This record gives sequence, structure tokens and C-alpha cells, in this order.
Amino acid sequence: MTAAEQAGGLDARIVVRRPRFDLDLVLTAAPGEVVALLGPNGAGKSTALRALAGLTPLAGGHVRVDGRDLTRLPPDERRVGMVFQEYLLFPHMSALENVAFGPRAQGTGRREARRRAAEWLEHVGLAEQASARPRALSGGQAQRVALARALAVRPGLLLLDEPLSALDAHTRLEVRAALRRHLAGFAGAAVLVTHDPLDALTLADRLVVVEGGRLVQEGAPADVARHPRTPYVARLVGLNLFRGRADGGSVVIADGRLKIDAVASPEGDVFLAFEPSAVALYRSRPDGSPRNLWKARVAAVESRGDRFRIRLDGAGPDASGGDGPDASGGDGPQVSADVTAAAVAELGLAEGSPVWASVKATEVRVYPA
Repeated sequence: MTAAEQAGGLDARIVVRRPRFDLDLVLTAAPGEVVALLGPNGAGKSTALRALAGLTPLAGGHVRVDGRDLTRLPPDERRVGMVFQEYLLFPHMSALENVAFGPRAQGTGRREARRRAAEWLEHVGLAEQASARPRALSGGQAQRVALARALAVRPGLLLLDEPLSALDAHTRLEVRAALRRHLAGFAGAAVLVTHDPLDALTLADRLVVVEGGRLVQEGAPADVARHPRTPYVARLVGLNLFRGRADGGSVVIADGRLKIDAVASPEGDVFLAFEPSAVALYRSRPDGSPRNLWKARVAAVESRGDRFRIRLDGAGPDASGGDGPDASGGDGPQVSADVTAAAVAELGLAEGSPVWASVKATEVRVYPA
């Protein structure tokens, strides 16, 4: 018996095989734990959620919740609550009837099911909307009705598939805070699928990252954010990431185009990461020649509120000349830099502009690959 079975919660190995895609994922969640499942489009996140709910058949593996084997049970016998991305409320039913539907499907009497539904609507702050049909609800209200419907079946496992993606930015802030409170009070295991790093970092106790149907990284949100292990995770948390080989405080990145010095690093194969804000840009080679210096070319300029994200490519053979990068510096890798609007104007940053880029050794994090 596994530790997850002994302690309760979710213990699953999800194997789904399709003509052009295989998913093979071990997934656990302790009682009271929220696990966020992350990955690029097509990674297998929603497939995993549907398999846990019994909506997608398994080609192998198992699904156990609190020690109970659900693998061969139909969805209506699993006691698994699910909040779909589109919420999928029954349009002909009131909010109260939508929430009461799950308990009724489990055999609960009409009066008891409606009583339980009313309690859940009050719990999510929608007691006054009990008689409203879905079309009369706002997006945030519909999300809360869907959550109440999922919790009304008293599930041991709660599944949430992009539960905030249909909301506008303002509503999303409010509903995310409310969802966090509800999840904190949920005694069972919960699995959340999301593309939004903020949702994952604020709602989950643990992150599980899937790419190509396989687990590539998992851990506490702070650890995953600080130590990404794939380019996807690095983009998700906004870091520049490279793989290379460390020797004596320097790391030669895998393509061999740049050696980065760090204050301290392990020996051997490592990951190297630094914030876009740690990258300094110059129109001409700076005096003193910082140790981590290379020439580059602006590939894109993106506005991000009061800052600008500058995406840089290697300078290429025609980047030298004038007071821009020249042959005395090495062509650099693709990186992102964050600068102010004033820096964009002063440096004349535009697509195709040649620049020098540098990063301080103290800003570079190096950890084992």
C-alpha cells in the first residue's frame, strides 16, 4: 500500500494512449492539498483531469481516492467533484437546482438535496441568487455555482479545469481570492489545471509540470519558480534559463556561445537562471567590460505595464559597426531583458537594433541539472 493510500487522498497512475499522443503520469495529492497541473497546450493536463473523473478511459494504471479504487467505476459513482472550464451549468435549472443535481444523482432525497444546495449557495455567497437561471448570473457568480455544485456531492477529490479562465481581469481577482478560501476549507484532495502562473502560485500547495504526456518537474511553488528545469517552466515564471557545464565558477552554456560567471556553482551539468531585470543593455561596449558581456540584436519589444520586455537574439554577422557591438564580443544567446520606457527611448530600442547585454555574476543562480 502506498503512503497516499495509507494517509488518504489521491493516488493515481494515469495512462492514456491515443494515435499520436501517450500520457503516462503518476499523480498524488494528500487530503487538504491543492496540486496545480501545469504544462503547454497538448501536454495532457485536461486529459489527466478527465481520466480522474472517469470521462476518459484509462489504457493502464489506477485511480484511488482515500484508498477506494475508482479505476473501473463510472463517473457518477466516483464521488469526484469537477468544475469545468465552461462551468456547464444546466441552463433550464435554477442555481439551487444545479447545485442539488449532484446529491440527487447520488440518491439523496429531493428535500435533503435542496437543503444541502441552499447551504452551499450561502457558503459561496449566492443565497440570494438561488432562483436565478445561469443566463442571469455574472461570470463570477456562475463560477461559484459550479464550485458549489462540485462540492455538494461531498467529494474526496475535487477537480478544477481552468476555473478562472472565462473571467475578466477584475472579476478574476475577486474570484481567485474567494476560491483560495474555499480550497483552504476543503478537506479532500484537489487538482487544479491552469495556464496562469499566478493562479498556480497563489492557489496550489504543490506544482506538477507535464510536457509531452510526461512529468518534467514538481515541487513547492517557490522552489519550482526559483529553479525551473525546462524552457516552458522558465517562461512561465519569467526567467532566462540555460543548461550548461560548470567548472570553477563559470558555466559554458550548451550551445557553446557564452560563458557565464556566477558567484558560486556546483561542478558538472547545471541549470543557469537569471531574471530579465538582471540584464543590462548598452548601445556601445561599456567601459570596464563586465565579465558577463555579449552582443545581441533586439528581436522584439513588448509593453508590460510600466516596463518593457526586450527579447534578444544573437547579434549575427552584420551586427558590428559604428558604436554598436563588434567582433571583440561573442554572439550571445536568446534572452529577455526588462527595462523602463526611458531606457527604450535612450537606447533607441527597436526590432533589429544592435546592443550589448550583460548580467552580473551575483544575479545568476546555478543549480544541478
